[in-house]
Amino acid sequence: MDPIANPIADAVSTLMAYGTESLNRARQGIEVFESELNTTIADTPFEVVFEIDRVKLKHYRSEKAQKAFQRPLLVVYALINRETMLDLQPGRSVLEIFLESGLDVYMVDWGYPTRKDQHLTIDDHVNGYIDKIVDFILKKEGLPALNLMGICMGGTFSVMYAALHPEKINALITTVTPTNFDTCGSFLHSWMKELDVDKLIGAWGNMPADVMNLGFLLLNPARLMLDKYNNFAKHMGDKVFVENFVRMEKWIFDSPDVPGATFRQFILDCYQKNLLIQNKMVIGEQVVDLRNITMPLLNIYGKKDHLVPPDACNRLTHAVGSRDARDICIDTGHIGIYVSSRSQKEFAPEIIQWLADREPGSPLSDGAWAGRPVERRDA
Repeated sequence: MDPIANPIADAVSTLMAYGTESLNRARQGIEVFESELNTTIADTPFEVVFEIDRVKLKHYRSEKAQKAFQRPLLVVYALINRETMLDLQPGRSVLEIFLESGLDVYMVDWGYPTRKDQHLTIDDHVNGYIDKIVDFILKKEGLPALNLMGICMGGTFSVMYAALHPEKINALITTVTPTNFDTCGSFLHSWMKELDVDKLIGAWGNMPADVMNLGFLLLNPARLMLDKYNNFAKHMGDKVFVENFVRMEKWIFDSPDVPGATFRQFILDCYQKNLLIQNKMVIGEQVVDLRNITMPLLNIYGKKDHLVPPDACNRLTHAVGSRDARDICIDTGHIGIYVSSRSQKEFAPEIIQWLADREPGSPLSDGAWAGRPVERRDA
């Protein structure tokens, strides 16, 4: 018998089986694509209660008859991508869990900057838009202070705001928030240290979303492009998988530009000079002193975050003046912390319980939130 015959026959057999499997998968995919797909995102009802320039304030009301919190939560998202990440789909929505607990939520929608916004600075966003929004909510709710939650770059802005206006913030929550930029824990930080931001903004005015999206993809092209779409091809016959995949793609590529002056200062003062964690950053004419943050602080970040690694986050609790400052490191990535099924059981419940424990008279205090177990994962 030819010693080569069997290996060749095996290879041909394997190839034919793979071809048959691929053909069946393609047929199933066609059936899915021809069916009616539900790929809507951010379905939770809200009311726009305040507008200034391009910025809107969304109000989400809990339908719980008994309110578990006296104070609402204001969520400040990053200028990059959209706040709809917190409400990607039913059953995978941080916002849905917040409302289910009896927490009212206000959320900043930064809108889509145009060329006229290119000269807006960090000061305009922090001491302008955020401060006006906070004042509006406090007047509307009849409160002296509210709870503030910031996400990524929005978390950095929230830290700045809490340091400059501590009397208006009852409790501060930061999630995947960079505050220490002197780290080589990600390619992003390494790239930003060498970026000629003056040349970029001089050419474009605002920082284009498409350029940022390309940069994010190039941070890990094998996983973010090749692996992702190869995985899609393997599961394109699964309607639920396809719907969820399209939802995520819609969110990823729904990216606003970033006002040029804000992007420039963020790169120069944060990534390249690391001024914030040193209490040397100046916004307007005010120095941001993190020691002014004396309210309770919950700082959550992802162990596998390729954009904002743990080293970029974990110095904050040691830099503030608060005696009630806590770190939680969750074993997930930058986006997974909000949308993965595992994080859904940890991330939002941790925040709800932490707020309830600092709310006098809350029915959810002492770990009694609707019977949901919370896994403690302190850093």
